[in-house]
Amino acid sequence: MRILEKPVTIDELKKIAADTFGDLVKAVVDVRLGLVAIDAELHSDQEALLIENGSSQKDLWGINFYPYLEGDDFVEFDSMINMRPSQGNMNRGVDSPSIRKEIFEIVDRWVTR
Repeated sequence: MRILEKPVTIDELKKIAADTFGDLVKAVVDVRLGLVAIDAELHSDQEALLIENGSSQKDLWGINFYPYLEGDDFVEFDSMINMRPSQGNMNRGVDSPSIRKEIFEIVDRWVTR
């Protein structure tokens, strides 16, 4: 498990996926700091790592990378950490179009496709 310090390639994500879930890589994005944590079995572990390194829970969103897919299918918004009634997010996805847009922009900076 790590917080990205340099962009990651699709080939690197494919290797991580092969070593874990086969076709996906779990990630957590900090929309305030523009950070991405990857390579863990649980989004909650990545969330804890980011919080230990200065992130706030309200800024963290769990996603999945599908390195064998392209376009919008590459990112899936699905994580238990996204369920936040206090922030108006009532499910495992990310309801806010503006937050989803921020996540895509951050992913584009950190993943070389």
